[in-house]
Amino acid sequence: MSYELIALLMFSSMMLMLLTGQRVFAAIGSVAVIASLLLWGDGGSEIAFGAAMKLMKWYPLLTLPLFIYMGYMLSESGIAEDLYKMFHVWMGPIHGGLAIGTILLMVAISAMNGLSVAGMAIGASIALPELLRRGYDKIMVTGVIQAGSSLGILVPPSVVLVLYGMIARQPVGQLWLAGLLPGLLMASMFIIYIVVRCKMQPHLGPALSEEERNVPMSEKLKLLRAGILPLAIFFSMTGLFLMGVTSLVESSAVGALAATIAAIVKRRMTKEVMENTLRKTLAISCMFMWIILAALCFGAVFDGLGAVKAIEALFIDRLGLTPWEVLILMQLSYLIMGTFLDDTAMLVIVAPLYVPLVKLLGFDLIWYGVLYTITCQIAYMTPPFGYNLFLMRAMAPPEVSLTDIYRSIVPFVLIMICALVIVMAFPQIALWLPEWHYSR
Repeated sequence: MSYELIALLMFSSMMLMLLTGQRVFAAIGSVAVIASLLLWGDGGSEIAFGAAMKLMKWYPLLTLPLFIYMGYMLSESGIAEDLYKMFHVWMGPIHGGLAIGTILLMVAISAMNGLSVAGMAIGASIALPELLRRGYDKIMVTGVIQAGSSLGILVPPSVVLVLYGMIARQPVGQLWLAGLLPGLLMASMFIIYIVVRCKMQPHLGPALSEEERNVPMSEKLKLLRAGILPLAIFFSMTGLFLMGVTSLVESSAVGALAATIAAIVKRRMTKEVMENTLRKTLAISCMFMWIILAALCFGAVFDGLGAVKAIEALFIDRLGLTPWEVLILMQLSYLIMGTFLDDTAMLVIVAPLYVPLVKLLGFDLIWYGVLYTITCQIAYMTPPFGYNLFLMRAMAPPEVSLTDIYRSIVPFVLIMICALVIVMAFPQIALWLPEWHYSR
């Protein structure tokens, strides 16, 4: 049997298992192990063992549970909620102000957690009821929350970029720095859209009433101090890393410790908060470790087959495509897969093929990691099976229908596509910060 046919058989088997509802790591890992045993006999068992050892010895992986712990500690203790109260008071007097504050809240939550689920949960439970109660257009605000929460997989500390770094064998620190400016660019584009839209149609985002604006300055300053605390934790953590005082892993430890101390100081550290934080941290961390292990095993089998060379020959030699045309086709395939798969499944399915091919085509793997992540954000919000669409449907109040949710994402998906094109056309938007930092 040719290696092209073996590769096709592996992919079809894996997709069939995923469609039957199997867990991602089980579908990918089992196909990889069975294929390696059939191809190389008893010696094929060493592939899975080697992948496990590589995972256990990858030091930056320690950042994964520490950053997830920090995010859940800030969320479970209610410190993240203080941020929204601050934005509510300070941004409410302008048209669309609360929607702008919600985007800023999502950026802050992303900078604490690295997962879009946390931003979505906080946005849907805290911001959405407040926005609807104050007369904001339900279609616009559901789009705001979905788009804002998707920033969690791009703005550092992004868990998705940790996963990409492990599979692509790229430094996580460089990937995080590369994602920062594109993430802020996208957040700025969201805010500009909200400002322009509410300027043209003020009824979509009414300003706060006169009574609600009359908050004493002492109360405003009190909320400002409370809201700045989680931001101070993040900036002190990243500041120490950028100044070279701490390593990446040490920075994650600083963030986790600072979040714990903040919860204690604000007298919100209870047994329930600690138990919920540890349970969720353990569940998410273990899930990602199993997925990375399965992806490494699957990638090792593909390396052994030489399937990457075959795909390169197909695109370049037989079809005569340019490297940029191949890259665009890759991004389109992510968008299609994103309609029925989540980001981690997409990455581990095609990374064994795409990452080596991107390197052979002469593109920067750090830059490509940012492109992949932005494409995942778009895929999160595209029907019929966009991940964020169903999260929003599960968390939204009854008056927000599935049709409203689908309509709400149209302008934000277009903005994300524009951001993707900008970062593709100007790679230095992603590469300047890591190059500047590491050249020091």
